[in-house]
Amino acid sequence: MNKQFSSAVLSALLVSAGVIGSMCACNPSAGTDDLPAVKDSTALFDDFVYQGDDDFYKENPLPDGASFYNPILPGWYSDPSICTNGEGDYFLVTSTFTYFPGVPIFHSRDLVNWKQVGNVLTRPSQLVNMKGQHVSGGIFAPAISYNPHNKTYYMVTTNVGAGNFFVKTQDPFGEWSDPIMLPEVGGIDPSFFFDEDGKAYIVNNDDAPDGKPEYDGHRTIRVQEFDVKTDKTVGPRKILVNKGVNPAEKPIWIEGPHMYKINGHYFLMDAEGGTSTWHSEVIFRGESPMGPFTPWKNNPILTQRHLDGNRPNPVTCAGHADLIQAKEGDWWAVFLACRPIDNKFENLGRETFLMPVRWSDDGFPYITQGNEVVPMIERREGVQRDSTVTFGNFAVTDNFDGDKLGMEWLTLRAPAATELYSLSDTPGYLTLRCADVSASDKDTPAFVARRMQHHKFECTTRMLFNPSDEKQKAGLLLFKDETHQYFLAVGKQGEKRVLSLEKIGESTETLASNDIRSDEAAIRLKVVSRGTHYDFYYAFDGDKEWTALCKDIDASFLSTATAGGFTGSVVGPYATCK
Repeated sequence: MNKQFSSAVLSALLVSAGVIGSMCACNPSAGTDDLPAVKDSTALFDDFVYQGDDDFYKENPLPDGASFYNPILPGWYSDPSICTNGEGDYFLVTSTFTYFPGVPIFHSRDLVNWKQVGNVLTRPSQLVNMKGQHVSGGIFAPAISYNPHNKTYYMVTTNVGAGNFFVKTQDPFGEWSDPIMLPEVGGIDPSFFFDEDGKAYIVNNDDAPDGKPEYDGHRTIRVQEFDVKTDKTVGPRKILVNKGVNPAEKPIWIEGPHMYKINGHYFLMDAEGGTSTWHSEVIFRGESPMGPFTPWKNNPILTQRHLDGNRPNPVTCAGHADLIQAKEGDWWAVFLACRPIDNKFENLGRETFLMPVRWSDDGFPYITQGNEVVPMIERREGVQRDSTVTFGNFAVTDNFDGDKLGMEWLTLRAPAATELYSLSDTPGYLTLRCADVSASDKDTPAFVARRMQHHKFECTTRMLFNPSDEKQKAGLLLFKDETHQYFLAVGKQGEKRVLSLEKIGESTETLASNDIRSDEAAIRLKVVSRGTHYDFYYAFDGDKEWTALCKDIDASFLSTATAGGFTGSVVGPYATCK
């Protein structure tokens, strides 16, 4: 039995027994004699275990095999976009901002069971000018489309540091092209529309007319024809929507446009109201891709902004949707929304939800109306949920046995350079070298992270690290942005090896510190999230119990309410000497 399989089985047994949170996850059989040599300035991570433990999933089991939990992609999988080839294959992408690789791509055959099959932007040539950008810069709102006329998939997006561009492929499971820039397309959030007659168009969020906004948030939606043979825009750019649905009310931030042709009519769907609690989705209808477009009388077609914030299990900030017609004929929408804690803050970011689309008597699609809430449990008739779904309280174990990181792992702004990390230097371990770069720099630190996907979760790692000076530190980093972090770090003070918890903001504050064994024993680190607070623990091989370093650390420090920005929080191994 290999290391990965045996560990995964153990995790599954512990989860089913309900004891993973209470027992020490150390390997009591591992001893100093079994440990590999650790080079100077180097930390070895033996494994990483993540276990979700949200109350809602435990208290509300799914009633049948056709039911699923919302969000379908928990954690900050924001700005979802979806397409189909018409043959029963569905592909979904989301934003990644300044993380690498860019734009995860998921595949499904039934809209419920999703599997990540890769990332669209996997090469530095596809992610230029990321260094120096704030973590919430970079790649905004990718839109994926399929053109049946040339059997090609397109992903178009905004790189805040470089402009609008697209990549394309005929194999969405494989590599995508290098970026093709769209210099004539300004603003953000471009998306393609491929019409039945073979013509193509790009719609996007752009400046106010003549670049003279009447108020903050005054934007337009524009359209321009696109030549698929030359990969260039052609003809004039035209404003389709100025300000929003009700211009007299000065609507803000009309953005994220998508165009569709349904039953002989053209529909233009957009987000409106900003990305916070006033977020919504609106729709217009016209007889031509060039307009004019008339808004639906019952807009918005999706929002939660007017609902009681004290309702059970609130879902907020709903908007930025995309529509898809399934092979069976039914219509569905993917969109982003948030799950706040106590209606005050959330650390998970904007997540991907899935809901059925209904049609009004006058022929408009809509998702919610009136006081309808976004449900945490949905159902698609005829679908059988499998055992590897992306939602609910799942457990994930990575033993770092492969020759490359799993596709769920992220680094900041670029692939972690070979001088910073390796999976081959010490097989079976993730090697991180202490870098003269910190996670507070707008650069690429020695930090390998995964999304936080639950309010309540537990993650652990087993680490070998012997710092040679007081600058060297390694451990687990909880990261929201450059000035909102918690670092559970092994370091050195004088001749002593110490474990500390640092709160990293505009300055660094040590919240707790313990002297620990200074021999070469492996240390296991654990973070427990209780939603509103974090607890931090450690143990050595052979220990029967975890030792608490500190408890009740304020989780809201890593929230969007505190830090702002467009991402959620991540956690993972980190090493630095800065």
